[in-house]
Amino acid sequence: MARYTGPVCRLCRRENMKLFLKGDRCHTEKCGVERRNYAPGQHGQARVKVSDFRTQLREKQRVKRTYGLLENQFRSYFVKADRMKGVTGETLLVLLERRLDSILYRLGFTSSRSEARTLARQNHFLVNGRKVNIPSYLVRPGDVITLKEKSRKVARFNEALDGALRRGLPSWVELNRDAFEGTVKTLPVRAEMTTPEFNERLIVELYSK
Repeated sequence: MARYTGPVCRLCRRENMKLFLKGDRCHTEKCGVERRNYAPGQHGQARVKVSDFRTQLREKQRVKRTYGLLENQFRSYFVKADRMKGVTGETLLVLLERRLDSILYRLGFTSSRSEARTLARQNHFLVNGRKVNIPSYLVRPGDVITLKEKSRKVARFNEALDGALRRGLPSWVELNRDAFEGTVKTLPVRAEMTTPEFNERLIVELYSK
């Protein structure tokens, strides 16, 4: 299965919720969910038969598409979370939030996770002073993410940082705007995550069948 390259607004409409895949556009009235709050396609407004499996599948798709993962990647995170101590669903979300691309998005260096993946691969960032260009790299508490000196005058970074400061940052990260530097203070806990609309228990039920 190849990575999806079509219109991302269709994904939000399919899941009937904002997945914030298109950066600042998702916060305006131009958002696809705001303009057409029904599933895409000619049968998008038809009645849908609801079942337990469909509910569980849609929840898994929402989380998977939010973090921009393929099915095998997402399942591998679930398997890893299942082997770790703690509640499997919450551990899964923590692992996904620890990805470098997700942390770059949370810190405000980019306006979306897809942009974060691209810019991470292009060697714009340092982690603890060392070059890291792997979007799936798992950060740890105390890690410091820095934008390279030569990238600090790029308009897209400054615009993204200013927008993030206006919206606010999660409690588990800290941003030094003047130094173009962000710090992971702690691991996120479920109550502090800004994705409370996800019901991770349904994903555990789906994969446990």
